Amino acid sequence: MDIAYIPSPSRGVLYLGPVPLRAYAFCIIIGVAVAVWLGSKRWVARGGAKHTVGDIAVWAVPFGLVGGRLYHVITDNQLYFGPGMDPWNALRIWEGGLGIWGAIALGAVGAWIGCRRRGVPLPAYADAIAPGIALAQACGRWGNWFNQELYGKATTMPWGLEIHKTNPDGSVVNGVFQPTFLYESLWCVGVALLVLWADRRFTLGHGRAFALYVAAYTVGRAWIEYLRIDEAHHILGLRLNDWTCLVVFVGAVAYLVIVGRKRPGREAPDSIDPEAGAKPESEPQSAELDAVDALKAVDEADEKPAQESADVADAADAAEEKAAVTADGAAAS
Repeated sequence: MDIAYIPSPSRGVLYLGPVPLRAYAFCIIIGVAVAVWLGSKRWVARGGAKHTVGDIAVWAVPFGLVGGRLYHVITDNQLYFGPGMDPWNALRIWEGGLGIWGAIALGAVGAWIGCRRRGVPLPAYADAIAPGIALAQACGRWGNWFNQELYGKATTMPWGLEIHKTNPDGSVVNGVFQPTFLYESLWCVGVALLVLWADRRFTLGHGRAFALYVAAYTVGRAWIEYLRIDEAHHILGLRLNDWTCLVVFVGAVAYLVIVGRKRPGREAPDSIDPEAGAKPESEPQSAELDAVDALKAVDEADEKPAQESADVADAADAAEEKAAVTADGAAAS
């Protein structure tokens, strides 16, 4: 007898009258809220304005949702455009199906637009929001639990996930499987903690914190893909997402190394957001102000002896005039 310590919910939607409340959507909304909250705290700590992250997220989130859905539909097109399939199901995003690669790619386009409108650099914004994105993924994966989807191979482990569902084609699934949604959720929490630690320890900037998040996530996603049994395209024996992980990992590591050598450290707060109350970039920075003050001090020191000599001369002239007046007065008397 299989014993599952992680039972699946009987349904993933509740109805408030005629309005459906879908758990999958709530998981995504919670994830977005967490990402914006943490990203805002990190942005403000670096000298940015309080509402910048949220304002840019208004652009990034819709783009990310569209990109995630497009990636899923393109890479799993047989689920929507195959024989006997309904193409309109491609629009039923609430039933699950968001590819993280498309979400990040198109979400970055939306973030770029938002950053341009706010006048802030995209790499700095990406660094601030990176650990929040990982936590958003951790929250979003629980939507797969509610939908009873994207589970792994059959298992006898005590933390196995019990699945009882009927697929759209009429087949029935009953058994205990690897809870890959839980593995990825926990991995994403670990990635967020890694980025937070590394960012504080090594002062990552210029997009490197975001690159670290991407590289670390792909490592975990690769072995989780190995456990999954949902339908997917294979290339040379590997699932398509494994190849995507490999390519993205190499690109992220290369970015970390190259940018780390060319632009170490982190952007100054003054260059992040003019609305934060920091001095405009045209004003001298603190180090420049110190240099200017030092030069003024030298000039004052050079001018002081000359000024003192002038004061002595003026005093002597005044004394001579006073003596002359006294002498004239004595003669007149």
